[in-house]
Amino acid sequence: MFVRNQLSFSLFGVVVATLFFALSLTPSLLPRDWLFEGLVGGINAAIGYGVGCLLEWAYRRWIRPRVRLPAAVTETFAELPTWLPGAIKVLVVVACVIVAIVMLIQSARWQREITALMGMDDITTTGFLRTGALSAAVIAVVIGVFRAVRWLVRWVANELIERVHIPRKLALPIGFLIVTIVAVTLFNGVLAKAFFSVANSAFSVRNSHTSPNATQPQLPERSGSPASLAKWETLGSEGRWFVSYVPTAADIARVTGKPAREPIRVYTGLESADGPQAQAELAVAELERTGAFDRKALVVVTTTGTGWVDSTSAESVEMMYGGDTAIVATQYSYLPSVLSFLSDKEKATRMGKLVFDKVYEHWSARPAQARPKLLVYGESLGSQGSEGAFTGLSDLRTKSDGVLWVGPPNSNRLWGEFVARRDPGSPEVLPTYADGLVVRFADSRGDLWRPPGTWLAPRIAYLQHASDPVVWWSPDLLFDEPDWLREPRGPDVSPTMAWYPIVTFWQVAADLPNAQGVTDGHGHRYGTLVLDAWAALAEPPDWSAELSDRIRNYLEQSAVRERSLK
Repeated sequence: MFVRNQLSFSLFGVVVATLFFALSLTPSLLPRDWLFEGLVGGINAAIGYGVGCLLEWAYRRWIRPRVRLPAAVTETFAELPTWLPGAIKVLVVVACVIVAIVMLIQSARWQREITALMGMDDITTTGFLRTGALSAAVIAVVIGVFRAVRWLVRWVANELIERVHIPRKLALPIGFLIVTIVAVTLFNGVLAKAFFSVANSAFSVRNSHTSPNATQPQLPERSGSPASLAKWETLGSEGRWFVSYVPTAADIARVTGKPAREPIRVYTGLESADGPQAQAELAVAELERTGAFDRKALVVVTTTGTGWVDSTSAESVEMMYGGDTAIVATQYSYLPSVLSFLSDKEKATRMGKLVFDKVYEHWSARPAQARPKLLVYGESLGSQGSEGAFTGLSDLRTKSDGVLWVGPPNSNRLWGEFVARRDPGSPEVLPTYADGLVVRFADSRGDLWRPPGTWLAPRIAYLQHASDPVVWWSPDLLFDEPDWLREPRGPDVSPTMAWYPIVTFWQVAADLPNAQGVTDGHGHRYGTLVLDAWAALAEPPDWSAELSDRIRNYLEQSAVRERSLK
């Protein structure tokens, strides 16, 4: 009896599940391999099965009892062979399987179209068919969990009836409420805290790891050096890489053909000081020690979760200014960005504001003619933390000499305000805000200079690819079609991509882990576009197209070298 109950299924649920599965195979922002497609397809199909079961239950509960069929129709149904309903059920299931296979084959074609747009290797149809098997396994697990929860609700209801003598009509909803409250409490409280505690412990071990190619700097211009106030062993894995993988003055001079200085890189890790306030103060003390406030440009970076800083962006500024620069960054979490976004988002904002305010306090106390350019940078979750240092556009213009935010999450406060108030007729993927007078959005180099009118200083730039799921993923995708799918697509987004309730949310969510797994210029890979953005925001006096090309070649080679070493 138990096995039969577990193997039973709703025919209408299967039909709706097939529809949801088929829709999940339609194109998304990025190409997906069979593994991610199988996971998102299974989740969507399980949701579809639940929706179908709910609709079937509603029909049986409220609609069928109120519908009176004519006697002739009832008699006709009664005369049908007893084997016919079972045969129809088998045919429907077979049809659903055929539809799923056909959609898998078509989906492989769509995936190849997307890889072609991004200059990536093709996905094979035979390999992609594994998606179906994985999705079936995911559906089975999800439905099994649901049925276990349903059994638990009924067990609680029966206990209430037998022990507390609650009326049967009230026992089931009360049982459901009790199970729901316990589950929410566990997941939001005990289990969530336990998960992030374990994750913190696990990633704190990783934080202690040092790449064999990261060596302690000896130059006093670097944190972690013998002269530094922030000790090498306290910087964390990303911090140690940040201060060791730095172009030297000789490297810069060789690329630019001009005399250069040793760049300053300041970093404080979670273990460098006791708490965020102390970390920020230590960072400023390091800036003072290294003479950072006497350089031409000072960049305040808000890192991603683990404390990562994009080397290409840092090297771009250092090359542009001949090493006469200082870059300061701090770590606020052990967790990677995805987990930090869920648990440490407030930490990113708090640290971004704390560090910038401390730096700004010392910077603004100096005579205006003796200050370096104060530039602001943040990528991904770092851009969200960096935005937290400012109340709005006026504050940005008053306190900085240029701001570059790359791949901003959809939940960024200031980004959301600028995009929502964009000029009529400009698309969400590449909006124009107030005729581009101060704030501009770019997907490519040419976008930085559109519209062609005046771009007032200090300038603010957002880099956002049309195919970057970090920028476009939002809970709103569950039930609201976004403007970026209503409007013309970006150049690297499939014209076949469409919005479907619930389905698109999970599709774009599945794109997030692969956001960096594409070629430069797509997804969350911005490459040397950051060089063009820095040049547009804070161009040095001797800047030229020839110098830009030489630096770009160096940055491309450096990125390849870094990937091989790190």
